[in-house]
Amino acid sequence: MAQGWQTQRTTRTVDQAAYDAGLRSYMLRIFAYMAGGLAVTGVVAAMVASSPAMTQMIFGTPLKWVAMLAPIGVVLLFYSMIHRMSAATAQAVFWGYSALMGLSMASIFMVFTGQSIAKVFFISASVFLTAAVYGYTTKKDLTSMGSFMLIGMVGVFIAAIVNIFLGSSLMSMLISVVMVIVFTGLTAFDAQRLKEEYAEGYGHESLMKMSLIGALSLYLNFIYIFTALLNLMGDRE
Repeated sequence: MAQGWQTQRTTRTVDQAAYDAGLRSYMLRIFAYMAGGLAVTGVVAAMVASSPAMTQMIFGTPLKWVAMLAPIGVVLLFYSMIHRMSAATAQAVFWGYSALMGLSMASIFMVFTGQSIAKVFFISASVFLTAAVYGYTTKKDLTSMGSFMLIGMVGVFIAAIVNIFLGSSLMSMLISVVMVIVFTGLTAFDAQRLKEEYAEGYGHESLMKMSLIGALSLYLNFIYIFTALLNLMGDRE
C-alpha cells in the first residue's frame, strides 16, 4: 500500500511538472509571437515613414483607406476562420496582418516626433507588462472585469467613430484615457484567460493556433494602449 501511494504521488508530481513546463512554453510562445508581430509592425512603419515616395503613394491617395481598413478585415477573417486554417496558414496570416498594421501606423511618424514615439512605447510596454503579470499571477477571477471591459471597448469604438465627424479634441482625449483603462484591464483579463485556456486544451494539437489567437489579442491590446498614450503624451511635429 505504501509503495503504491508513493508511486501515485510521484506520478502526480511528474504530471504537474510536465504541465507547468508546458504552460510556461505556451505562454512564452504567445509573447514571442506578440513581440515578433510588434517588431514587424515597427519595421514596416519605419520603412514607409522614411520613404517620401511610399508615404505619398499611401497617404496622399485613396490607398490610405486601404491601409486603414484592411487590418480590420484581416483580423475579422483571422478570428472567424483560424479553426479551419492549418497552423502554417494561420502564422502567415498573423505576420501579414502585422505588416498591414505597419502600413497603417506609419502615419504616426508624420504626426509625432521620433523621441516621443520611443518614450511612449516604453511607457506602454511597462503598463502592458504590469497588467499581464497581474492577470497571470492573481488568484482573483477577472471574468466579470473582462466582461465590463469588453462593453467599454465597444463604447470606446462607437465614441471614436462619432468623433470622426465631430472632430472634438476634448472628446479625443477622453476617449484615449478610457482606451488606456479598458485595454489595460483587457490585458490582465486576457493573460488570465489564456492561462486557463491552456488547462482546457492541454495536450491538444490546437495549442499552436490557440497561441496565435492569444498573441493577436495581446498584440491588439498593446497597440491600443500605445496609440492612446501617444495621443495623450506624444510631442507633435
